Amino acid sequence: PLFTCKGHKNWVLSVAWSADGKHLVSGSKSGELCCWNTKKGELDGNPLTGHKKWITGISWEPVHLSSPCRRFVTSSKDGDARIWDVTLKKTMIVLSGHTSAVTCVKWGGDGIIYTGSQDCTIKMWETTQGKLIRELKGHGHWVNSLALSTEYVLRTGAFDHTGRQYPQNEEQKRALERYNQAKGDAPERLVSGSDDFTMFLWEPSVSKKDKKRLTGHQQLVNHVYFSPDGKWIASASFDRSVRLWNGVTGQFVTAFRGHVGPVYQVSWSADSRLLLSGSKDSTLKIWEIRTKSLKQDLPGHADEVFAVDWSPDGEKVVSGGKDRVLKLWKG
Repeated sequence: PLFTCKGHKNWVLSVAWSADGKHLVSGSKSGELCCWNTKKGELDGNPLTGHKKWITGISWEPVHLSSPCRRFVTSSKDGDARIWDVTLKKTMIVLSGHTSAVTCVKWGGDGIIYTGSQDCTIKMWETTQGKLIRELKGHGHWVNSLALSTEYVLRTGAFDHTGRQYPQNEEQKRALERYNQAKGDAPERLVSGSDDFTMFLWEPSVSKKDKKRLTGHQQLVNHVYFSPDGKWIASASFDRSVRLWNGVTGQFVTAFRGHVGPVYQVSWSADSRLLLSGSKDSTLKIWEIRTKSLKQDLPGHADEVFAVDWSPDGEKVVSGGKDRVLKLWKG
């Protein structure tokens, strides 16, 4: 590796780059957060404290709303979400209101924060004072995973596959162009996956009622993810399948079967043509969307594969698992 970043005293459970690539924040089982100097691989100041239980998610404010990136939001098992300032190194706002653990968090492109919880609700927050705007209800059990239709451009900001760098003042403008292009005329969509075996598709800025209930999984839904172009939704489940849905209507498209254990996570290639899944069965599988079939099997881990991601340039795949190893694969 380029750096081995040491500073956590407990398991690292989440990690997130800011969309301008300048900051890296990681969260641990103890509830501490570490900010890293990405040029040196060293801790940037003392760990940030405030959460009382482990960190379940980290999401940065999109670069088209604020450049350079300063604020990020974290979710925790303690029932709160917190907005932090990476420069001031402190909590700016505590988002309190969930009655159980907050399992996931997303900072949306319209400036709204979404939190999913074991209290079965999704809450929407404005970010200047931390006021609750709206609640999305419908799930009969824990909400495990949230995804936004614009997530890819929110995560990459002004960066595209060309690798071109933009000066600071142009970065925000370029990121806004990419966001508006990705969003089109339609509102930003949100999908939620739950322990109740179902998913919901929402247009939260339009209505607190769901657009569609997505049913078909026979076990709890671990992970949901929109393709970079927003046309597809992929879901990973304990029923050992990966399901593909229409990203606009929520209509079921197909089920990818082949894993012999629960599927924990999915990730898309940058061009939205391939889908990667990681499973308890210790394999990674690559599925082709056009042919709706298995393209490649990647065995190699000695134990369960918990996390998978695809590099934005489409060249490499990374996986991490119970065998305490990260593996890099050529895409």
